[in-house]
Amino acid sequence: MKYILVTGGVISGIGKGIIASSVGTILKSCGLHVTAIKIDPYINIDAGTFSPYEHGEVFVLDDGGEVDLDLGNYERFLDIRLTKDNNLTTGKIYQSVITKERRGDYLGKTVQVVPHITDAIQEWVMRQAKVSVDDDGVEPQVCVIELGGTVGDIESMPFIEAFRQFQFKVKRENFCNIHVSLVPQPSTTGEQKTKPTQNSVRELRGLGLSPDLIVCRCSTPLDTAVKEKISMFCHVEPEQVICIHDVSSIYRVPLLLEDQGMVEYFCRRLDLPIEMRPRRMLTKWKEMSDRSDRLLEHTSIALVGKYTKFSDSYASVIKALEHSALAINHKLEVKYIDSADLEQSTQQEEPVKYHEAWQKLCSADGVLVPGGFGVRGTEGKIQAINWARKQKKIHLCCVCLGMQLAVCEFARNMFGWQDANSTEFDPETKHPVVIDMPEHNPGQMGGTMRLGKRRTIFKSNSRKLYGDADHVDERHRHRFEVNPELKHHFEKKGLHFVGQDTEGQRMEVIELEDHAYFVGVQYHPEFTSRPIKPSPPYFGLLLAAAGKLQSYLLKGCRLSPRDTYSDRSGSSSPDSELSELKFPSVS
Repeated sequence: MKYILVTGGVISGIGKGIIASSVGTILKSCGLHVTAIKIDPYINIDAGTFSPYEHGEVFVLDDGGEVDLDLGNYERFLDIRLTKDNNLTTGKIYQSVITKERRGDYLGKTVQVVPHITDAIQEWVMRQAKVSVDDDGVEPQVCVIELGGTVGDIESMPFIEAFRQFQFKVKRENFCNIHVSLVPQPSTTGEQKTKPTQNSVRELRGLGLSPDLIVCRCSTPLDTAVKEKISMFCHVEPEQVICIHDVSSIYRVPLLLEDQGMVEYFCRRLDLPIEMRPRRMLTKWKEMSDRSDRLLEHTSIALVGKYTKFSDSYASVIKALEHSALAINHKLEVKYIDSADLEQSTQQEEPVKYHEAWQKLCSADGVLVPGGFGVRGTEGKIQAINWARKQKKIHLCCVCLGMQLAVCEFARNMFGWQDANSTEFDPETKHPVVIDMPEHNPGQMGGTMRLGKRRTIFKSNSRKLYGDADHVDERHRHRFEVNPELKHHFEKKGLHFVGQDTEGQRMEVIELEDHAYFVGVQYHPEFTSRPIKPSPPYFGLLLAAAGKLQSYLLKGCRLSPRDTYSDRSGSSSPDSELSELKFPSVS
């Protein structure tokens, strides 16, 4: 097993997740089996109880793991399926060590950070690195490990010490460290500054780790003189200094790494069994990057959410929309709308903000109402859903809480149940349209929702989101559900529950008849979207918003080559797999 540790310096949020994912991508393109582990030094057991403003989106895995959003990058870039144990936190490590201590596994010894915590970290990494992440069940050959935070953080110290020991345990030829640092370029002088990188590498060396590659994040390509300066003061060869400057698309990052000889370096440094042959997987990435840069047509989607001030709160949602827009050869424009700004209270207190929010909503080609928690902003979401339902030509997709609120809106305005609501927001409502699931609400917050991959059964005689499939497996994250006892009321009025769980008790998919595109799903389809395999509900929304849905359906749910990888002259790439890819039907 080969281990590649990615550390960061100077600032957090520097892009270690994208770089770690890109390293895995270029190695997988060489025919290697790759897995990934994300280490987060916080004491939380998992990311499930984080506010989206605190740490961004909570990504959900097949096994129900609530993990860091970087695992979403790993899955999308590498097209693999990870487990909750691929996200390691300080809380998990201490919990496992304390459990062993309570059982007496340490035979009365004093339990300390060194060696007990550091040993537990190493054992976890070695055990998880061998777990297959591909459908073929083959054990991975390379494990890319990303250490969150920055070198020098007090929370990271046990992990740095663990890997200092780890490099000797697995031998030098099996361990490599990539250090990601920032090279700032002050606008006053325009000069690229190397001192932050020098200090960061010096601190890392002082802790016992020597970087094999220094990846420099910068706004413009590194000057040769700057590269040589970093090489000299950080004790590495110039070829070991890699530049990742700002690019138009994250799909270009693996290409930048390969162009600067990273594959050849790994071959020598880790003695990897790589054949130096054309790498088809990276050819597809180049096609996607080139195509993304030359898109001419635009499609706008209004995202009506509660956490719109921080785009990472909806990271997977945005990626799913981008995948779908790219598939139909359109450039995506996301119009972020704080749902609270659509409410009547805002009109009275801040009328300018209220009118700007509604103007954004009305000018969009499609509307997306994503998930969320808490009562704030829910009435604004309901107002947006109400407007989209009445304007039958407006294309709407509702996810998780969005679907629940769509049912509430329908009950209020079609049945006259003015207090129809979720018991999450109004426990005393006379019309509990959305209710809690007792088995998933034990009074404890962490890890108690209905989580992970669950099966949805489609009705055979209903319009389907996924072509002719009779079922679909998607990832869930919710504690409340549509009240199944009221199902017949809604279906009489034209709101159909076309997807249910395997027991037929939980409502999973809704469609409104006599509407251009009105779809709601209880699950989170964005978590399984991939760059060349977009999620069907999002893909349907983009097709409808671009005016291509009916054409797509008439062509047997296929996109023509002109609709996929086509350049400005309309000629298409013969190597494009998208031109032959049959997407799931959306109707």
